[in-house]
Amino acid sequence: MNGRSADGTFATGNAGRPKGARNRTTQAVMALLEGEAEALSRKAVEMALAGDSVALRLCLDRLAPPRKDSPVQFALPRMASAHDAAEAAGAVLQAVSEGDLTPTEGVQVMGLVDSYRRTLEVTELEARLAALEGNNVDR
Repeated sequence: MNGRSADGTFATGNAGRPKGARNRTTQAVMALLEGEAEALSRKAVEMALAGDSVALRLCLDRLAPPRKDSPVQFALPRMASAHDAAEAAGAVLQAVSEGDLTPTEGVQVMGLVDSYRRTLEVTELEARLAALEGNNVDR
């Protein structure tokens, strides 16, 4: 048969379509649309200008897609040690409570603060360990 077993699954040794290969329907649609992108785009713009709200949304989504992320600006104290993370966390909480950050933005910034805090902690621990090992070597 076409490389399938009686129950319709792929037979042993037949992995199916290669990775990234398009199915026949997709290939047929692509063949129909080939060379028509400009005409279809022009028609969508004409329909949008004529007041078709679906066409208008389609055109606007292509011109200015919705932002998925944007920079945030608020006062965050400098973090030079892991201990400073508590102050930074307080600043994030205050910015959320005052409406300078959305709760979602606050959570994301807190994730950054926490990652940086852990980096600082590891750095501090490495420095302490190096100091202790240096003291033990001298004795």
